[in-house]
Amino acid sequence: MVAYLLEVGCEELPASFVDSALQQWQTGIPASLTEAHLQAEQMQLFGTPRRLAVLLQGLPNQQPDRTLEVKGPPAQIAYQDGQLTATGEKFAQKQGVDPGSLEVRQVGKGSFVFAVQKVRGRPTAAVIQELAPSWITGLSGERLMRWACGDLKFPRPIRWLVSLWDDQVLPLLLPTHEGNTKPGLVAGRVSQGHRVLGPGAVILKQAESYSEQMQAAGVSPDPAVRQASIQTEVAKLATQVNGEAQIPPALLREVVQLVEWPTAVLGRFEPEFLRLPAAVIETVMITHQRYFPVRDRRDPQKLLPYFITISNGDPEQSERIGAGNSRVVRARLSDARFFYEEDLRIPLAEKVDRLKAVTFAEGLGSMRDKVERIRQISRQIALALNLEPQDQALVDRTAQLCKADLVTQMVYEFPELQGIMGADYARQDGEPEAVADGIEQHYWPLGAGEALPTTLTGRVVGWADRLDTLVGMFRLGRIPTGSSDRFALRRAANSLVLIAWDAEWALDVNQLLQRLVQEYAEGDADTLRALQEFLAQRLQTLLQEEKQIDYDLVRAVLGDPESLRLSDGDSVKSEQSDLPLRALSNLPLTLLRAEYLQHLRATGELADLYPTLNRCARLAAQGSLDYDVVDPAAVIDPQQLQDPAEIQLYEVCQRIYRRGVEPALQGDFTPLVEALQEAAPQVAQFFEAVLVMDPDPVLRANRLNLLGLLRNQSRLLGDMGAVVMPGS
Repeated sequence: MVAYLLEVGCEELPASFVDSALQQWQTGIPASLTEAHLQAEQMQLFGTPRRLAVLLQGLPNQQPDRTLEVKGPPAQIAYQDGQLTATGEKFAQKQGVDPGSLEVRQVGKGSFVFAVQKVRGRPTAAVIQELAPSWITGLSGERLMRWACGDLKFPRPIRWLVSLWDDQVLPLLLPTHEGNTKPGLVAGRVSQGHRVLGPGAVILKQAESYSEQMQAAGVSPDPAVRQASIQTEVAKLATQVNGEAQIPPALLREVVQLVEWPTAVLGRFEPEFLRLPAAVIETVMITHQRYFPVRDRRDPQKLLPYFITISNGDPEQSERIGAGNSRVVRARLSDARFFYEEDLRIPLAEKVDRLKAVTFAEGLGSMRDKVERIRQISRQIALALNLEPQDQALVDRTAQLCKADLVTQMVYEFPELQGIMGADYARQDGEPEAVADGIEQHYWPLGAGEALPTTLTGRVVGWADRLDTLVGMFRLGRIPTGSSDRFALRRAANSLVLIAWDAEWALDVNQLLQRLVQEYAEGDADTLRALQEFLAQRLQTLLQEEKQIDYDLVRAVLGDPESLRLSDGDSVKSEQSDLPLRALSNLPLTLLRAEYLQHLRATGELADLYPTLNRCARLAAQGSLDYDVVDPAAVIDPQQLQDPAEIQLYEVCQRIYRRGVEPALQGDFTPLVEALQEAAPQVAQFFEAVLVMDPDPVLRANRLNLLGLLRNQSRLLGDMGAVVMPGS
């Protein structure tokens, strides 16, 4: 067994690329080895700002010998009268085997010829020489660059390559220019140490000594080791000032890939800056400077006038490094204090009219125009939710002020503080706490997995803001396609669904969209249907990915979102679109339906219900009963019921209607399911005793309506025709 080391040395790489490259190698390298019939006993990945490296240990000296078997033409075509035909000879020639070595084998009911070839394993070193360049050039990332006169693309110029097979250099050439007669990057055994702690060449002795030699040259190549060191040292320094370090996971991941030898350094600033909002100080430290704030151990809500930075320099110069970083923080906080004091001179409400100078989007007016639309939409949502007058007033005030901080100096300098500063300025102006919270929370969630708004004002205004954006952009035809979503419309639609689920809002999205399209999109039917389809698609995605509902059960409650597209002029076929429209009419109820179907599948009850209800649905499709009819008295003529079995089925439909329909509409599906389970014997008897497709059109229609009722009643839970059962 041997070890192989590949190191790619670069100018300083973006931290995000180092993480991404190591993840790509984590899966890509083993896959390429497997494809080459090789496997390493152990793989270690290393990454710093100046290098990417992989160490493969326990590689075999050569590939295993293997037998290749290729199925050829039928035996009666490959042979005639015991002699190989031209077809057989061509097959043998193509496979590179002696024609006399072809074998005839029985496959199923026929005989076929097979070419059997013994392939001797190649030396592993030769295979690695072919694979290793593709490991480098196959890495994907943003903003790849060329340098010098080469065609090779990489995030930063590659300066050296190391390729060691145990203690020997494994020749490797990475061409920098296609067709270039001059050598490209030639691999050797020379790496580079830390720019400060171990400058100069590091001559690597053998593959397995890589980590040890790099450590001696001031480079800690393993990101996991650097992360553990950073966490330990940061916590230790914070303890020295009776504090506790704030270590955001995203910042920690980034800082790990910014240094090769981490040293935690304590910095400080004047306590007077603590009068600034904590979010401002944290933004300066975390977002702008990549520092870790320090909080009071006794009161975690309180910041201390300290921070911790991670240096990539000489640990003996930590005091000077800390002083330099402290000067930078003081300057940034001084600017922030000036912006804050200037912003407080004018109340937030007086800044609203300044939004006229801020364009929201071409064709959709200014941010001032958007604020007025948000107010109007918020009022419609408030009415739909039957909010009390005092709550309506709070929602309206929140909507009026929600974008005012966009014209403040603080948000201009720190855009990531929009909403946060608006909430602070609102409190300083004496606005109600519900208004201040709503201004901040109407932006929530800020991303996937982030916190949802918890206040009524934040939820309503957040919904209104996103609905306005969606309606406006769809009216202009700016609908997301493929991976392109310039205006984050998918995220906006996801947020609408997640907020409705969290708040348990039984809002009819269809009615709301109809009113908004009428008011802001001239009632355009195409815009309405496109919005409904888009929201239904996002609902489908969230049910499958966020709630882990089986895909067929999602289709059972949601149908096909594309069925909402216009057909036959301005009409939409109800048999295609009723499920997505119903799903959008009550988002929390749709979630409950999907989760209940998943529960029924887990308990096995769905498998019991499926045969009966699916058979009913298939036959009912030959009738004309609308999907929204669930009351037997509305469509069944008892005088036309002749057979005892159909009379019993009519009574079953009445019992299901009385016991199960109303609870199901309120989200309690147990009575409906119990009633459907009890109906199974009567349904079976009906199919055995009654001719559904009777020649008499009146009898036939009555019987199809009975089955249509069962189908419609069960569709309050889901469309059984969309469910996929084993063997179906």
